[in-house]
Amino acid sequence: MSVPSVRFELDPAVSPEVRDGICALWADVSNAGGAVGFVPPVTPEDIRPDLVRHLAALAEGRERLLVGRGAGGRIVATAFLTLNRHRMYTHWLWVYTVMVHPALQGRGVGRDLMAAVAGAARSLDGIIGLRLTCRGGTGLRRFYERCGYREIGRAPRAIKLAADDFRDDVTMWLDLA
Repeated sequence: MSVPSVRFELDPAVSPEVRDGICALWADVSNAGGAVGFVPPVTPEDIRPDLVRHLAALAEGRERLLVGRGAGGRIVATAFLTLNRHRMYTHWLWVYTVMVHPALQGRGVGRDLMAAVAGAARSLDGIIGLRLTCRGGTGLRRFYERCGYREIGRAPRAIKLAADDFRDDVTMWLDLA
């Protein structure tokens, strides 16, 4: 199996192609069971309000966007890096909405994305760490550990997917310095 070539870009211009590409990716990841804030089935229109909030934060300078483009420039991976506004937390970033297209999972693109996230964070003045959360029961904790993160906290049953399906909210940290 060949490893796809994905080119990562920090802070691309948010054109309609980028906006629609992220929205389509988010729907595809969600519908494949990805832990990115939705329970399937969803449509791009279900996703759009959450994406608009991210885009507003980008426009206000509160977030940075990392996209991965595959063949033909199609958006196949994303992560949002959120700056902290509180003066005691400005030395680290939150990482949100980490996604790799389902067709590319298990082929190294996720690790490449997380390496690009760390590289992007290191390029920002004064950033020494990254923090993210993931849904328990998905294998994501182990994935992030293989990318250098460590579990620093867990809120049991904090995520409710259905009336009888609760998952832990796991907090992970990556030291950059």
